Formats: sequence, C-alpha cells, structure tokens
Amino acid sequence: MDTSPLIQGLNEPQQQAVTTVDGPVLIIAGAGSGKTRALTHRIAYLIQERHVRPWNILAMTFTNKAAAEMRKRIIALLGVQEDSRDVPFIGTFHSFCVKMLRKHIHLLDYENQFAIYDASDQQVLMKRILKEENIDEKQLNPRAVLSHISTAKNGMIGPREYEMKSDSYFAEKVARLYYKYEEGLKKNNALDFDDLLLKVIELFQKQPGVLEEYRERFRYIHVDEYQDTNHAQYMITKMLAEKYKNLCVVGDSDQGIYSWRGASIQNILDFEKDYPQAQIIKLEQNYRSTKPILDVAHHVISQNTKRHDKKLWTAREEGKAVQLHVGENERHEAETVAKIIRDEVASHERADYRDFTVLYRTNAQSRTIEEVFMRWGLPYKIIGGIRFYERKEIKDIMAYLKIVANPADSVALLRIVNTPQRSIGPASLEKIQTLSNAKDCTFFEAMRRIDDIGEVAEMTEAKREHIKKFVGLIQRLQRQNLEVPASALIKFVMEESGYKKYLDDGSVEGEARLENVAELISVASKYDKLAPGMSLNIFLEEVSLISDIDTLDDKDNSITLMTLHMAKGLEFPHVFITGMEDGMLPHSRSILSPQELEEERRLFYVGVTRAMEKLHLLYAKNRMFYGETRDTIPSQFLDDIPSELLETQEQQLFGGHGTRISRPLTNIGSRPIPSENLPNPDTDLSDGDKVMHKTFGEGIVINVLGGIVTVAFKDPKYGIKKLAITVAPLEKI
Repeated sequence: MDTSPLIQGLNEPQQQAVTTVDGPVLIIAGAGSGKTRALTHRIAYLIQERHVRPWNILAMTFTNKAAAEMRKRIIALLGVQEDSRDVPFIGTFHSFCVKMLRKHIHLLDYENQFAIYDASDQQVLMKRILKEENIDEKQLNPRAVLSHISTAKNGMIGPREYEMKSDSYFAEKVARLYYKYEEGLKKNNALDFDDLLLKVIELFQKQPGVLEEYRERFRYIHVDEYQDTNHAQYMITKMLAEKYKNLCVVGDSDQGIYSWRGASIQNILDFEKDYPQAQIIKLEQNYRSTKPILDVAHHVISQNTKRHDKKLWTAREEGKAVQLHVGENERHEAETVAKIIRDEVASHERADYRDFTVLYRTNAQSRTIEEVFMRWGLPYKIIGGIRFYERKEIKDIMAYLKIVANPADSVALLRIVNTPQRSIGPASLEKIQTLSNAKDCTFFEAMRRIDDIGEVAEMTEAKREHIKKFVGLIQRLQRQNLEVPASALIKFVMEESGYKKYLDDGSVEGEARLENVAELISVASKYDKLAPGMSLNIFLEEVSLISDIDTLDDKDNSITLMTLHMAKGLEFPHVFITGMEDGMLPHSRSILSPQELEEERRLFYVGVTRAMEKLHLLYAKNRMFYGETRDTIPSQFLDDIPSELLETQEQQLFGGHGTRISRPLTNIGSRPIPSENLPNPDTDLSDGDKVMHKTFGEGIVINVLGGIVTVAFKDPKYGIKKLAITVAPLEKI
C-alpha cells in the first residue's frame, strides 16, 4: 500500500489519479471534484516518489490563472523556491507554443522576435487588405472574414484547401482574402493566436528532429480541461505523447461549452479509442456545492446523450432549496436580483458583494442589470467589458513597444505613426506602402529608405523630413531597449515620443489615462530583473497571452456580472442565472440542432455548478426584443427539474411579498396541456415539427394549444412567437 504523504487526505479516486502514472490515463473530473488538487499532487508525486526529473514533465491548461494556481500549489508541495529549476513547465497551450517557436521558428523562415497579433491587430490588417482589394467593408465584414479564417485554422485547413472546398461566392472571396491575410502576417513577421498552434504542428512535421527533442524531454504530459481542446491542440498533444504514451488528460464531457471557438468534445469522448490501454478514473465527489444544487444540475445534464456517465455527490446533504423567481419583465427580473443581494448583505455579517455573481447567456442582457444596480447603488464589475489592455492609451504604448521589438510589425507602426500628430498623412503613408511593395521590404524599412521614394512617387523634402524624424525616434527607442528594462523603456517612450504631453491635457480623462499608463509601468516592472531587451520581449509575450479571467480580482468587493461562458472554472457562494427562457437559454440558434441544444444544456450545467451555497434561477414573463415586447416561454431546461427541487417565488411588481409555492408557476416544469375548453382547429402540426414562415423563415413548433401555435424561429431577430393556426402563413417542411 502506498504511504506517500502526497496521497494523505485525498479520497480513493483522487489517490488513484495521483498514483496511476504510467501509460494513458483519463481522469473524468466532475465540477468541484478537486481535480486541481489531484493533478498537482500527481505531478509532485512523479517528482518525489517516482524520481522523474521536473524538466521531463509538461502540464498544459487553458488560462494563465489556472496555470499560475497549479504552479503555486506544486511549488508548495515540493517545498522549492519560485524560480527553482525543480518546477516542471506549467502553462497554457499558447504559452508553451510561443516558447517553442521563439527558439525554432527560424526553421520556418520567420524571425524569432515575431509579433503576436490580437483581435484588433488582425482587424487592422484585414481592413487594409480589403482596401487594397477594393472590397467595401459593408459587403464583407472584416470580423466575419476573420472568423471564417479562424474556423478554418482551428480545423487545420490552409488557404489552398479552403479554396478547393469553396462552394459559394462568399467562400471564394474569403479564400482569396485568406491568402492575402497569410501573406500580410508573414511580411509583418507576425502570427495570430491560431498560428501559435499551427506553426508548432508545421515545425514538428517539417523538422522531425525538433519533434524528437521535445518527445524525449517531455516524457510525462498532462492536459487539463481536455474537453476544451481543438483539433490543433489535440494534434500537438498526440504528436508529443506518441513515443512514451504517458499522457494524463483531465476533463469533463459535461462542461464542453466552446465548440463555437473550435473546441471538440469528441476529443475527450474518443480518448479510449485513441488509447485503447487507457485507464479511466472518475472523480465524482463534489466539494463545492450542496446536494440540492447538484440534484438540479444532474437532472438537467442527464438528458444529454454525448457524455461520460457519472453522478456527482456530496457529503453536504443539507442546503437551501434552489429558488426560481418569476418576474414580469427584464427590469423586474433585475430588481429581484438587486433586492435579494441588498437584503442578504444587510442581514448577514459575513456576506460580501464579492460573494455574488449574476450570470447570463448573452452580453446584451447585462444592460438592464447594470442600470438597476447603478440606481440601487450596488457595486459591480463586468468580466468581458472593456479590458485594461484594450484601452486606447495602453494599446498605443504597447504599439510603440512592439515596433521596438519587431520593426516589421506594420500594424503597430501604423497605429502610432501619427500618435501624437507628426504630419505624416494618409497620402504619405500610401506612397511609403508603394515603396515597400516595389522594394519588397517591410513598411519600416521603406521609411528608412525614404530618399528612394522618387523611384515610385513624388514627395516633398518637408514630408521626407517628418518621416526621417519618426524613424530616428524608433531607432532611439531601440537603442534604449538595449540599455534598460521594459518599465524604464515605457517611461522613455512617454517622454521621447511626446505621448505624455499628449495625454496630460489637464482633463479628468487625461489624468485617468496617465494613471492607466502608470499601471502598465507597474506591470512591466515585474520583468525588471531580466536583462535589457529580454525584459521587453518576455513582457510583450506575457501580455499578449492574458485573458479576461486572468484579470479577475478576488479581493475586489463587488458583484460579478458575466456570461455563462466566462464563469467556467469559477465559484461563488451565491449564483443568479437570469433569462431562463426558451430563446435565451437555450439560445434560439440551438433549438433546431440537437447537438447545439446539448451544448446549451452543458452551459446551463456549468452555471449551476458554480454555486456553493445558494442558487437562484430567474425568468421574465415578457422581454424586449428589437424594440418589441414579447411574451416568453420558460426554459425547457426547467422541465427536466422535478418540482420538489424548486422553490418558486413569483415577485410582486409593485412591492409586497412574493408568493412561495413548491410547484413552478404557470407552465414551468411541464409543457402546457391542451384544455378541453379551448377549441383546437384541425391542424397537422405537432410539437417538434419544422415549419417555414414567409416572413420569419425556418422554425420549430414548440407547442400547439387552443388554435395557437408557438414557434421558435431560427433567426434570433424573431425568436419565439405565438401565431394563430388559422391565419399564420406556416408551411410544414
């Protein structure tokens, strides 16, 4: 029997997860089941008990926050210093790939100091391409084009294959733009986020020696949240694990909610097919939630067919019943949330605003909640709003730094070439672009060679001087980068470029912007111990990989508002899930697709299992859509929950107390049953039928009752409508 202290205090399945270290292992870890504890103890066990060298261990996850937490725990378990070499590599897929590419990407004909383009950088590049191709942005939305390209990349489909598969005018256009986009990235020595993965696969395929080097190094591989991997991440994992097959993946098929960004739940469902010798371990004891909360979650998620069979249980048998609140409209719904939070904080000494989160399916739902919270004086923060690194002043300074590190980055250059104003106008920039094309060089190189402009266009001496001054500024910044760390370089940029004076205009807004830059300097100072030059490179790399969840401050005493997608991996004592209506949750887009409906059910499950103590579900009887008030239908997910698990409160709109009943109100908990008193005209329509409406398009029948048919239309603009059977232009399809 294993007596290692690393398995003391763990339950039996967790102990099995820690000590089963040879060969492929799938750990099916339910929400709140202590998977991080099991995973970190497993890695420490490999080092301390099995004497595996730390550098032979790799652990990959999906957020910097999760990676930092894992690293912190492993350091504590091993009893080593933060900067010790005795800590294995723990990071996100993207950070792992960046480190590999910084070392080897020259083998793919890139400079090692490549830029990493975020969403806004990609849009700038795509807009420029559309302009060069004489394509109106109104005809082809840059974001839509980039979305299609990203989907292709996630499926490992390059421009040529995409072109061959093009079956429409739009797809043919995207194919050409895909080629141009890739050329633009290459010319700028830049990669987008999808490329960070794809270039590693390309590197492994073209340079077998590099792949062998990493296979030998990483003999024990761990992947957290395996249900969230896309095809490229799946391939990287498979290629690395091919030799030793010591692959441990942790995940939960019930929490796969990211198919829209390329994740494939099939990766975790097919693990046993990929690795027939795999050992399966289930972590089913939940340490987060009470039994009533878990019972609600189980009754809903068990309706799904694509899942590993499991049922979470907890030793916490007691607990408050799940509350279902029925409001008149979305404002009443928001006021219900506000009142409950205000009363809870007022009546409980230990209740803080940070203990509460309000979850919703779409970002648009937050507006009414925000307005009510502001009116009631409740402090809140939105995860997914304007992020620190997306503020104009921060992006401007970051653009200066990117140019210093990678002069080929024309997107960064064009952002700040006239910020502050330098009299380098659009006409001059077009001429520089012409010179860049003629000389087949980068935009900055063309600026350096501005005296050659006469070969392709006319430019006055005064205009050339403005450009030379800008080139001189960038060169001074580059020299300074070799002398000082990143934080000092930012201060130098602020003074030398005139940006500090540009912000310091005496206004309150200007002062706030300067404070934001000061905060950026504070962030950069964390890298001051690194050598000049390297300090900037590592700083830029880390910042480029930051996500919204990484910036969530647990100490900030305010209510958290966010979408259900953003809530994954978090937990709160009190959780509110709003908009529990068909068309909202599940979203109208999913109603016609069984596969998408299962993902919506998983999304609801994720929301429910964030709750530790109390869970509140809310829906409104009517809601405003596109300026029109519409009646709603309670979410079909409520039908899956037995009545005894819900305590329903119908809130009074004009004060007074709500009515508490054990059975859901109106048609919650069961679909409406036709009444004998209501005439039901002859119709061949029934629940589940697909129909076509002349105006609203394709839809699916949800209910037929008393001459009224309720249809969920595929187009979210129309959503769910009740129509008279005798007059509605519906055709069964």
